[in-house]
Amino acid sequence: MTPMTHMTLYRSACLAFVASVLAGCGAEVATTAVTATKLQAEQAIQATAQAEKLKADIAEAAQRAQANASAAESQ
Repeated sequence: MTPMTHMTLYRSACLAFVASVLAGCGAEVATTAVTATKLQAEQAIQATAQAEKLKADIAEAAQRAQANASAAESQ
């Protein structure tokens, strides 16, 4: 082999190795991103449920306060 051909073969082998390593990392990064997205979606659902419960609790407290105020006015 001539030095140029040997260097080209070496360079091709290195590029193939780097590409395979990066492809493996890409899959791992994609999996991590999907997992993070799922967790964020679950957190958003939980936050929405908490917000709805808080709204209901506030509405209930307001109704109780109004009922107490009406009862106090009646006396």
